[in-house]
Amino acid sequence: MKIVNQQPNMQYRRFGRTDRWLSTITLGGMRYHESWSEPRDEPTPQMIDQCADILTRAFDKGVNHIETAYGYGRSEYCHGVVLNDVLGWKRDQYLLMTKGTADSADAMRRRVEEQLIALKTDHIDLYGWHGINNPQNLASATRSGGPVEELLKMKQEGIIGDLGFSTHAPLEVIIDAIATDLFSFVNLHYYYFMQRNLGAVEYAAAKGLGVFIISPNDKGGKLYEPSKKLTKLCAPLTPIQFNARWCLANQNIHTLSFGLSEPSHIEEMMGIFPFTVPLSLADQKITQRMNEAQLKDPLSAWHGFEFANDPSGINIPEILRMHRMWKCYDQSSFGEMRYNMFDENCEWFWGRFATPEAISEVDASSTIASVDIAKYLKEAHERFYRSEEQKS
Repeated sequence: MKIVNQQPNMQYRRFGRTDRWLSTITLGGMRYHESWSEPRDEPTPQMIDQCADILTRAFDKGVNHIETAYGYGRSEYCHGVVLNDVLGWKRDQYLLMTKGTADSADAMRRRVEEQLIALKTDHIDLYGWHGINNPQNLASATRSGGPVEELLKMKQEGIIGDLGFSTHAPLEVIIDAIATDLFSFVNLHYYYFMQRNLGAVEYAAAKGLGVFIISPNDKGGKLYEPSKKLTKLCAPLTPIQFNARWCLANQNIHTLSFGLSEPSHIEEMMGIFPFTVPLSLADQKITQRMNEAQLKDPLSAWHGFEFANDPSGINIPEILRMHRMWKCYDQSSFGEMRYNMFDENCEWFWGRFATPEAISEVDASSTIASVDIAKYLKEAHERFYRSEEQKS
C-alpha cells in the first residue's frame, strides 16, 4: 500500500476500486481570491500567493488530494502555475482531480486537452463528469459514442486514471448513474443536516466506487457561520469538526472536500483528527444532543422526501431542511443564503419559491404524514425570502 504524502496526523482511506489512498480531507480549489474573474487563464498574483500558501500548509498536514474543475473559473490555471512554477512539486507528490463536461466526444477530448494545458500536466488521476443532475444529463453524457465513452478511451490511453461523476441530482438519478457501471467514483452531497443520499453511499460502496463528499461546510449547513445554539451543541468540537467526524464514521465515505482558503481553516481541519469508527463516546454524546434538538419542533424530524417531484415545482425536502435548521438549531443563516438561490430552471439548485400560488399547487395526497405542509412552507418563505430590493 503506497500513500502519497503520508503524514502521521492525517488519516487516509482507499478510494474504492481506484485503489488510490486519499487523505480523508481533500483540498477543494474553488475558494481562492478572484477565482471567478476573467480571463480564466490569468490568475492574479494574489490568487497565486494564496493558493501556494494554502497548498503548502495543507500538504504539510498530510492532505494529498487536490480537487478543481473547468467550471471553477481560474482555478485550474492557478493550480498549474502554483504546483509547477511556484512550488515545483513533482507529479507523483500529489493526487489531482478535475472535472468537466462537453456535448460530444470530440468536444470532450478538446476540453480535457485544454485542462491538461491549464494544469501543466500530462495526466489527471481522477476525472469527474461535472454535474449529472437530472435524467437528461445522464442520458446525454452516457449515450453511445458520447462524451463519457470518449473519457473512457482517454482512460485507456493513460490520460485519465479513473473516471467518476459529480452530482446534485435526486437520489434516484444518482442510483441510476452508479448502475451504469461506467464510473469508479461519485462526488455527492451527504451530511448530518442532509442524509437523503445514504442509499447512494451504500450502493456506491456495494459497487466498489469511491465516495467523495461535496461541500460539507457550505452546502452542509453554512457551518462556518454557526449559531450560538449549534456551537454549544457541538462543543468541544466546532460544527465543522463534528459534521466531518459524523460523515467519516461511515466507512463507505472516503474523503470530504474542504474549500480551505485561510490558515485558520487548516488549523480547524486538524481538530477533526484523530477520529474513530465507531464514533468515540464523546462524539456519540454530541450526536445525541444534536438529535435531541429536534424535540423542540418534533414534526421537523419529517423530511418530506415523498414530495421530491411535487407538481408545484417547490423543492419541498430542501425547504423543510432549512426550516428544521432554523427552528431546532437557530441555524437560519443557511436558509437565508440558499433559499434565495432557488431557480426553477436551474439544474444545480432547482425549485420555485414557496409563494401562496405555488403552495396551492402542492399535491398533499403524496404523504400520509400528519403535517401541515402548507404552514411549514409559508413559514420558511416568510422567514427566508428576500426581494431584489431587500438584497440591495
